[in-house]
Amino acid sequence: MLLDPTFLAIQALNALQLGSLLFLLSVGLSVVFGLMNFINLAHGTFYMVGAYLGLVAVRETGSFWLALALAPLGVALVGAALHVVLLRYMQRASPMRQVLVTFGLIYVGLDLVRMLWGNYSHGIEPPVAFAGSVRILGETYPAYRLLVIGIGVIVLVALALVLERTRLGAVVRAGVDDRETASAIGLNIDLAFFGVFCLGCALAGLAGVVAAPVLSIHPGMDMSILVLTLIVVVVGGPGSLRGAVLGSLLVGFVETFGQVLAPAYASMLLYALMALVLILRPGGLVPVRRVVRA
Repeated sequence: MLLDPTFLAIQALNALQLGSLLFLLSVGLSVVFGLMNFINLAHGTFYMVGAYLGLVAVRETGSFWLALALAPLGVALVGAALHVVLLRYMQRASPMRQVLVTFGLIYVGLDLVRMLWGNYSHGIEPPVAFAGSVRILGETYPAYRLLVIGIGVIVLVALALVLERTRLGAVVRAGVDDRETASAIGLNIDLAFFGVFCLGCALAGLAGVVAAPVLSIHPGMDMSILVLTLIVVVVGGPGSLRGAVLGSLLVGFVETFGQVLAPAYASMLLYALMALVLILRPGGLVPVRRVVRA
């Protein structure tokens, strides 16, 4: 089976699809954690809210593509409101307080979802153009999973361009390298990081909509993927776009092939990967470089 090229190709696509979804979800958490030193365990809640907002958008408009555009905007607004009301006051708090507050927000989000949509599972149909299957090496493969991979690539390219070619990216890089000096020359680092936080929330919402046709929408769906997302951040390195990509791919391949070849040990393999990276490179595979003052 391991030498079957069809098997390897299908499982590799499954790993890329999972890695793409993890990238959409983890990149925002990674950047916020790495740049703002803020541990936001409620990031998975934004993912869940995005899935439910996508469900509402599909039911009201009948268009998956509108849901794909509107749900991330809604989640970004929710994230912005939470940041203004609560989370900005936690940036300089101790890591324990950050964990406790954002962990509490997980349960607040869970109860709100149950109040608004009930305790049932829901689903979103994929767009008509990607509802069928394609032939790959003689085997059928869902076309929508290829779309998920494509969306991940598009978001990666867009983020790379934003960080490398725009003023926002330049301000963010300056804030990461030397926040005090950047602020002293008039750059509004707080506003730039707020924009990055909202962008991360929007990407989590996008991940929720993208995952909905593959996974069911239900209360608690955030916790089922939060652990994988945290492993991606630790393995890749907080605050690094390349680290988020590399971590997502590694976790995607280890999880996918582990579930197929050794399901009883799949979780152990993930934690072993994380432990190995922490031993060899405590800052992650691609850590963010910071200026060290003498």
